[in-house]
Amino acid sequence: MSDETPNKLTPEALGERLVDFAVRVITLTNQLGPTLAGKHIARQIVRSGTSPAPNYSEARSAESRSDFIHKLRIVVKELNETSVWLRIIARSGLLKPALLTGITEECAVLKRILGASLRTA
Repeated sequence: MSDETPNKLTPEALGERLVDFAVRVITLTNQLGPTLAGKHIARQIVRSGTSPAPNYSEARSAESRSDFIHKLRIVVKELNETSVWLRIIARSGLLKPALLTGITEECAVLKRILGASLRTA
C-alpha cells in the first residue's frame, strides 16, 4: 500500500485500511504456532492489532473534539504496541522476516498517518 498523506486519504478509506491491517494481523497470528511464546504473543498482538479499526470508528463518531483526540490517541497507542510485538516476533525468529516486512511497513505508515491527524486535531 502506498504512503498516503492524511489529506489524500478519506476517513472511510483509512477505516478500511485499518480493517485490512487487522485482517493481516489475524492471518499472521494464525502462523505463530502452538508454543507457549507463540500463543502468548498471538493473544497480545491480535488484541492490539485488531483494536485500531474499531477505535478509529469510535473516534469518527466522537462527541467532542477532545473525545476525538482521546480516541485517536488510543488508535496510535495500539499501533505502537503492535509494532513492538512485530519486532519481538522478528527478533525471536518465530516467523520468517519475509512474512513480517509488509505488515511492519503498513503499521509504520498507519502510525504516521494517524499521528499527523492527531497533530492536526
